[in-house]
Parts: sequence; C-alpha cells; structure tokens
Amino acid sequence: MSTIVLEFNELSPTLLDRFIAAGHLPNFKRLRNSALVAVTDAEEAAPNLEPWIQWVTAHTGLSYAEHGCFKLNDGAALSAPRIWDLVSRSGRTNWICGSMNAAVQAGFLGHFLPDPWATEPVSLPDGHFEPYTHLVRSYVQEHSAQPDVSPLDFARFGRFMLTHGLSAQSVLAAIAQLVQERADNVKWRRAMILDRLQWDLFRSIYRNEKPHFSTFFINSTAHFQHFHWREFEPELFGIQPSEQDFREHRDTVLEGYRNMDRLVGQALAMTGGDDNLVLLTALSQQPMLTHEEDGGRQIFRHRDIARLMAFAGVAPGWRYAPVMSQQFLLHFESEQAAITAAERIEALRLSDGRQPMWARREGLSLDAGCMVEQYPAKEIVVLSLAANEAVGFFDLFYPLEALRSGKHHPDGAFWIKGPGIQPRRLADRVSLRTVAPTLAELTGVEGQFSMRSILVSMPMEIAA
Repeated sequence: MSTIVLEFNELSPTLLDRFIAAGHLPNFKRLRNSALVAVTDAEEAAPNLEPWIQWVTAHTGLSYAEHGCFKLNDGAALSAPRIWDLVSRSGRTNWICGSMNAAVQAGFLGHFLPDPWATEPVSLPDGHFEPYTHLVRSYVQEHSAQPDVSPLDFARFGRFMLTHGLSAQSVLAAIAQLVQERADNVKWRRAMILDRLQWDLFRSIYRNEKPHFSTFFINSTAHFQHFHWREFEPELFGIQPSEQDFREHRDTVLEGYRNMDRLVGQALAMTGGDDNLVLLTALSQQPMLTHEEDGGRQIFRHRDIARLMAFAGVAPGWRYAPVMSQQFLLHFESEQAAITAAERIEALRLSDGRQPMWARREGLSLDAGCMVEQYPAKEIVVLSLAANEAVGFFDLFYPLEALRSGKHHPDGAFWIKGPGIQPRRLADRVSLRTVAPTLAELTGVEGQFSMRSILVSMPMEIAA
C-alpha cells in the first residue's frame, strides 16, 4: 500500500465544486465522488495567511504559533518532524517532490526534491536532481525575460529528463507552446509545461522506487489566480481588464484547473485499490477587491540586484538568493555588514518621500524587497544618500505581469480516497492541523499530535 498526496497549492474548494458542476473537471469529479471530502481551516489571517506557513502546518500538525515558520525558507531550520520523517523512522521510504518550505531530518529514507524557491535544503540523494533544480529555479525565482541559464544548462536538463520519465506528451506540449508563442507571444502556459515535466519526473521515480509515502507539489494555478482573477470574473472588479488582457486571460484560471484535472486522472490510473490518493491545497484564494479604489495592487521587482545594491551603497561581499515575486534574500559574512546593508536599503527614498524597500535582518541574512504596490508617476525617482544619486524608479524596478486580483483565503480542500474509506463529505470545516495526524493514520505511522485524525474524530454527512 502506498499514499500519494497531490499538493495543488491554493485551489479553491468553491471553484472545484463550481467547475465540476459545469463539467470541466471529470477527473476531480471521479476523485471527489470516491473520497472523504473535507474543507480545512488554516486558522490564520493576514499577514500569517501565507502558503509557506500553512504547508508547514499541514506537514507537521503544528500551528504557526508552534512552528514559527514565517518566511518561505524558515522551514529548513525547523526541528519538528514532518510526516515523511515519521515514515522514515518506521523503516519505509518516501518521495517528496517539491513540497513547499520543506526539509528532512537525519535518517530520511527516499528521494527529496525541495521546492523551487528553497535556498537551504539540498535534494536527496545528494546532488541527484541538480540538473533539474538549477534550470527550474532559474525560471521560477527570476521573473526577467532571460534567466541566467546557458545552452549547457539546457543540455544537462534534457539528458536528465530523458532518463527520468520524459513523456512524448510533454515534448509535444512544449513544441506546441513554442509554436503558439511565435504567433501570439502569450507565455503564461509555460507554467503548465513545467507541471507536465515535474509530473513526468514524479511518476518515473514513483514507479521505479515504489515509495510508501509521496507528495507532489505544483503552484501554477495559484499563480494564475493571483494575477488573472480579474479576467476570470471581471464583473466583480472596479478596474476592468483591457480588451487584450481579457482575450488572453479570461480562461487562464479555468485552464489551470483543467491542467491539474489531467494530472488527477493520471494519478487515479497510477494507484490501485489498496493505495491512498489524497488531494490537499492547504489554503485557497478569493477575489482581491480591497485595492480597486486606489488603482489596484501592482508588484514590482528589481531589474538588476548588483546595480540596486551598489546604488543603495551596500558593499560587495553578499550572496543573493531570489525567492518569490518581489522578495529576495541577501546573506553576509558578518552581522555588522548585514546591519549596515539593512540600514542603507531602508534609507532609500522616492522623490515623493515614500520608502521603496524593506530589509528585515535575521542574523547574517536580510529578507528584502520592493514595498511599492501602486504605479508611481513616470517622473518619480529613487534617491540614495549613500550614492548621492537619483535614478528613475522604472530604471531600478519593473512591474510583474498584471495587477494582483486574487488573495489568500483560509479554506482548503482535503480529499482522501483509500481502502475502507466511504465517500462522504464532512459537515463542518476541520483544522488544517488535522492533516498530519490523518496522514499518519493513513500511512500507519505514529507521531505526537495535538489534533486527532479526521478519519476517527469527526461526524460525517454523506455528500449530495
């Protein structure tokens, strides 16, 4: 018996039901109709309602107050065991494919691929996935049109995928995408090509290694919801999309769900009657309507980190790690260097008096990024006292692809299909902290949890 957890970040239980009812998601419907269906409650509100916080809760059974992982890479330092550590302690193997803000403890058994934003955890077996992670991180972490990758990087990636499950369907989909881009220059579907490649990799190792416990994480639809809910439901928003944006992105959110529906179908075909198949989203999204009166929320990212740091007066000797959206990390050799850098970054000012960047220090590292969330006037410049210089805002920063139109919601989907589990729907929401003890029960391992498994502790109603 094996357990596969499909970690589809931030899918909405409401949209899942809506799209299933409309006939768009036949494989999600098959899974839901054969599963115990629950809606989880992350039990947090902004600024603590972030996926890198909730996924740690799902994997450990600990609340944010207990695990304290606030930033995307904090999970690497967490000493509490994840569910896969408990599986390893029982002498059985795992395949952890991209789980967010994850790490493993000593004695881990199996394969481990960190999420593409990770800066600390290394893949296991040591170095095995490096040709894959290097290329994927370059594209996921950096938002520039030309990530820093070479023809050799592509060659190494290609050789790796040829020996790790690359399917003809993925090759054809990639070719079709490149052909379509020559015609319309719409590149958003590239994220779904990455989903296909990661699934090929996951399926190859799953079939070869036959692990007892596996996770498969993807983020593309969460990204689509954040940036294209406006085109999906324009009637909800005060700021209307342009005709071109509406034409290009009105089906982007739905296509993300359809893409994941295809993966659900393959997961159903890959698992047998004695296996467990779990859908887990940790949290979800809803329309972001709070910035419609002030022009909408726009995220800006730095163009060139070396130029930006030199302009701010930060001395060389730092190591840069891009994270997500406007956020990045800087690592220094001394605490004083980090303190000075934080002061100089936060001393930058826009010509209208606003502070354009944050820089939070923790030991030898800074968590930093651009604070500007509305389009500044074209004439706005950034002032640096350290460099005694003024530079145009848009010479240092550029906008990400669209106004934010989706924001986080504490509800998440938690569906469990397995032997002996009757298809039912829980009447009430359950704490996200019940996920870890429930997965422990499914996989037959023991751990110390403050919550009980939903398989034994909750009243149920048969789904309509």
